[in-house]
Parts: sequence; structure tokens; C-alpha cells
Amino acid sequence: MTDNASSSDSQLLRVLARKDILALAFGAMIGWGWIVMTGSWIQSAGSLGAITAFVFGGLAIVLVGLTYAELASAMPQVGGEHVYSYRALGHFSSFLCTWAIALGYVSVVAFEAVALPTVVEHLFPGYSVGHMWTIAGWEVNATWVAVGVIGSLIMMWVNYRGIRTVALVQKIVTLLIMVVGVMFITGALFEGERATMEPLFNTSEGVMGGIMMVIIMVPFMFVGFDVIPQAAEEINLPFKEIGKILMVSVVLAVFWYALIILGTSLMLNPEALGESSLAVPDAMQAVFQAPWAGNLMVLAGIAGIVTSWNAFYVGGSRAIYALAHSGMLPAFLGKLHPTHKTPTNAVFLMGICSCIAPFLGRPALVWLVVAGGLGIVIAYLFVALSFLVLRHREPDMPRPFKVYNGKLVGVVAVILSIGMLGLYMPGSPSALAPVEWALFAGWMLLGLAMYAWSRAKYGVAYSDRMMNRELAQARANAPSTEAPARGAS
Repeated sequence: MTDNASSSDSQLLRVLARKDILALAFGAMIGWGWIVMTGSWIQSAGSLGAITAFVFGGLAIVLVGLTYAELASAMPQVGGEHVYSYRALGHFSSFLCTWAIALGYVSVVAFEAVALPTVVEHLFPGYSVGHMWTIAGWEVNATWVAVGVIGSLIMMWVNYRGIRTVALVQKIVTLLIMVVGVMFITGALFEGERATMEPLFNTSEGVMGGIMMVIIMVPFMFVGFDVIPQAAEEINLPFKEIGKILMVSVVLAVFWYALIILGTSLMLNPEALGESSLAVPDAMQAVFQAPWAGNLMVLAGIAGIVTSWNAFYVGGSRAIYALAHSGMLPAFLGKLHPTHKTPTNAVFLMGICSCIAPFLGRPALVWLVVAGGLGIVIAYLFVALSFLVLRHREPDMPRPFKVYNGKLVGVVAVILSIGMLGLYMPGSPSALAPVEWALFAGWMLLGLAMYAWSRAKYGVAYSDRMMNRELAQARANAPSTEAPARGAS
């Protein structure tokens, strides 16, 4: 790897507009989970209890998001967390933070390759044939695997073709989800009945007990806003706008989840929820009194898989590219395509992981989400710590998007991140299982081996030089004049 890696011939394209990045982040956050989980959320906490859980959980994510928003506008470089933790906490901490969140991105990309053939079964029952083997009691069939692999290859091709192609696909598919969602919510408001929302709160575990059962899932449903900082060097907006749009995307996701829960609870009473395997499509069918409506909602769920898949290909490939570009991973992972300006080999690595996942069968859904979730929460903690350290150490650093009461926000974000981290630890009801710890440990050991080799070859001085050069180039290539920064509060 040489310093020529940062020349104009090897730079990412700054082409993403406001609508592109809003679709990228919002589409990443809404995904497929709301199709599968809404019924269980209502059963766990009650209709109003589930909405309350998402509002309060969403507020917690907003606080974490504020730290991202300030840092992303101050250091608009590819890699996001990689940059912030490097400047605040140093070389090795930056590697740990970025490699951990890369696991989160890889796990979501692999998850979607398992989710797609699972969803297709709802549209084409019985298509899964050709028994290959059995994993954790679940039969892996050839046609089921084929759907996941084909989907993975298509998404890999989209991301290989360039960020413009990614943005176009993201906008179209996110629009489809929004249209179907608006049809459902408005229809439920007219056709639904207040009585079906009872009980408003589930008191079997105590009101707060039911709400907490949903709140612990909320952080994982909002993963995706952090894709924006990963693609910061490809955003063609004033740096202050990056922070604003990041926060808008989180608020929109809060409203989306709350309204989907409201619409479902208006249409399905507790008995119907108990009998439903996919509550939201069943509620959609109840709104329009027709099977096509339920199938349309399943298609919206598939669209959610695509938006999440697409966004996390971007996030994961840019995180890996950033590590390699700064000399923390082997140089071949920092290669950009000469025409498409995409991190080609990093995209291929994501694609390989995604293609492998369907061969593990449906049990991999849970393994991937939980192991990857731990990586993402670790990164949240590193970012919140970096936010506080930089507020103290560099109070005069230009901050186009500046958080009011920043130190208080940073402390709360650290506490929330530690709390989320505790959910994965032994003794917690949601602690990692042995296979999930094995996935997490294997990923970290693989990264540490590559990091040790790369550090021995390139050294810390190389990383310092590359990181400083990238920040200077990012600021020099700002799309428009930035507002002058104020002093730290």
C-alpha cells in the first residue's frame, strides 16, 4: 500500500443527495423485522405499551444518534466510527471499534440472505425442496438455498456497479414500502376499531415488565442510521446537513414503527394476533378484506429486506475499505474500482459471507442477529466515548452540526450503550449462546490476525498520515461553504 491510494484517481465519488442518504438510512432501519415481530410486540406489552416502548427506546437511539451526527459533520470521512475512534482513542481502539461494527454489517447482509428464502415461502408454499442436510433440527433444502444465494449475488452486483446504482435501487424500493405503509395505516385508521386495541398494556408481567420486554429489542430495530457516516465521503451536501438528515431518519423510523403497531392493533384483536404468524400482512388483509392485500404487504416486507441488504452492503464495505485504506487490514481490501469507484474487494467479501449464510439454514437468523448486534453495540459505546473525549480534548474543533448540552448527551449515550452491552452478557435473559459467542470470537480473531500483520507491515505512522490526509481532502472538497463552528459548550 502506498500514499498514492489517496490520489484523485482513487477517491470515492461524492454524488449522494439528500433523498439518497435519507432513503439509505431509513430503508436500512425499517428492514423486515416489523413484518415478523409486530404481533409479538403487541402481545408482550399491549398495543399502547408497545408504542410506548418504541417511543422511549427511540429517544434513547436519538441520543446515541446525536453523537454520530456531530462527529459525522465534523469528520466527514469514509468509515465513520473508524475515524472518530482513531482521533479520540487511538490506533488499536479504532480497529476494534470498526471491526466490531463490520461484524454487525456483515451479519445483517448474511441475515437478509436467510430472510429472503424464508419470506418467499409465504408467497410460494412448498417451493423448498431438495434436502441437503439438517442443522439444529432444521432441514436445509437446495431450492431454499438457491433463492438466498441468487439474492446475494444480485445485491453484490448492485453494489459493485457503484453508489449511483445503489442509491437508485434504494429510493425506488423505499418508496414502495412507504406507499404500502401509508395504504395500511390510513386504511386501519378508517376501518379499525378502538376496542381491538385492548389490552392497552399487558399486566401479566407488570406494565413496565411488558414494556421492557419490547424495549430490549428496540436498539436492534434501529440499526442502520450509522450507515450515513460510513458513506460520508460520497455525500454531496454541506457537512451540517449530514447530521441533520441522520437525525431525521431516526425520527422517521420511530414514527414508522409506532404507526405500524397502531394499525395492526386496530385491526387484529388478541385472539387474532395469537393465531397469526405474520400479523402485519394479516392486518393488511383485514383492512381491505382481500388476500391480495396481505400478499402486497409481504412484498413490502421483501422490499424491506432489499433496502436493509443494500444499505448494509454499503456500510460494511466502506468500514472494511476504511480499515484497509489506513493500513489496518491487508491492502487488497482497500482497492477501488477504476470506473465505478466502489471498494470492489470489500464488496466481494461481503458477498461471499452473504452467499454462505443460506447454507446454514433458518437457525442462522438468530445466530447472525445476536452476534452482529453485539458488534454494533460495542461500536456505539466507542463512538459515545469518542464524542466525550473530543469534546474535552478538542473543544475548538470545527463542528458544523453541534449538539446542545453535548457533555450531558455524551454521558447518557455512554450509559445507554453500556446498558445495551449488558443485554448480551452472561446472566442476561438475552445473553449470547455458545454458537453466537463462537461466531463473535471467530470474527474478532480473524480481524486481529490481519491487523497484526498489517500493523507490522505499514506501522502507525502510515495510518496517521493517511487519516490526516483524508480529513484534509474531505474538507477541501466540501460541497459548499460550511457555517463557522461555535466553541464547545
